[in-house]
Amino acid sequence: MRNINVGIIGYGLSGRIFHGAIIKYVEGFSVKKISSRSPEKIQSAKEDFPDAEVVSSFEDITQDPNIDLVIVSTPNIHHFPIAENALKNNKHVIIEKPFTVTSIEGKLLTKLAIEKQLLISVYQNRRFDSDLLTVKEIIQSNVLGDIVEFESHFDRFRNEIKKNSWREENTPGSGVLFDLGSHLIDQALYLFGIPEEIYCDISHQRNGKVDDNFELIMYYESLKVTLKASSLVKEPLPRFIISGSKGSFQKYGLDIQESDLRSGKRPTYPEWGKEPEELWGVLNTIESRKVYESIPGNYRLYYENVHDAISKGSELIVKAVEAMNVIWIIEKAILSNLEKRRISCYDMKNL
Repeated sequence: MRNINVGIIGYGLSGRIFHGAIIKYVEGFSVKKISSRSPEKIQSAKEDFPDAEVVSSFEDITQDPNIDLVIVSTPNIHHFPIAENALKNNKHVIIEKPFTVTSIEGKLLTKLAIEKQLLISVYQNRRFDSDLLTVKEIIQSNVLGDIVEFESHFDRFRNEIKKNSWREENTPGSGVLFDLGSHLIDQALYLFGIPEEIYCDISHQRNGKVDDNFELIMYYESLKVTLKASSLVKEPLPRFIISGSKGSFQKYGLDIQESDLRSGKRPTYPEWGKEPEELWGVLNTIESRKVYESIPGNYRLYYENVHDAISKGSELIVKAVEAMNVIWIIEKAILSNLEKRRISCYDMKNL
């Protein structure tokens, strides 16, 4: 198997937990360099990858001729300039979601990658969540008949605004719409494609500098998709609610991989990503009502696909154009909230 040398730029929660702790256990990758300026994060990087060199500048990674793949896991506003630098230095690039903070930036990166014949993808790891894999299977099985309504929540309870956090500062790409919305929108587009119209309500419920609540409605020909995220939900709401002509499916609880990774567990055993039975959803159709066993989640599948795409030319699961569509929807959502009206997605369908 071809070995791919990796450089990770940024080693906070995302770089360490969602990238480092996953790619470490995917065959064919070697993390050679990690960039960080935080003493605490530098120490974490040395503990996790003792054979890797820790550097202070991202250029030490992007300009290293021995690095094949660059992972950009920095604050959102830095995604574009770092990814652009990496591509210009002939590196394949993975960017932590969201892709960029504007669709223009996303388009420029996509065009540059094509010109350089390099891979560029966005880490939409939640396509590999247990719940989404299960929902996809249910929809494709047609057990619910014609889907007429789909509701997806990604809620938290964070009633205090975290100080000294870039996510809480009024800068491009901050706020819950870019953060959690990137996951919810990508999942909806993955399942149903580009909608006809969208409507969005965005609010600041904690009176902070950035949005912390949104409701985005995506209108299809015969389907209504509602995506919601909030920072002030103490009692859990359903993660998914799906209604169809033959029945409904409802499920609580988030995929367990994030909590397992945060607690120090690593994907080294066969049962990784398997949800406990109490998190399984309920499938209620005209034929029967039953608890529906969840498909195990597996974030390693993303990096396995990236390796195959680089080494074998396999098709990427998460393509740059799909990541760009997420940013376009976010921009249309912001416009919808500003103008208090539905926004057409016709221009997206005809790109």
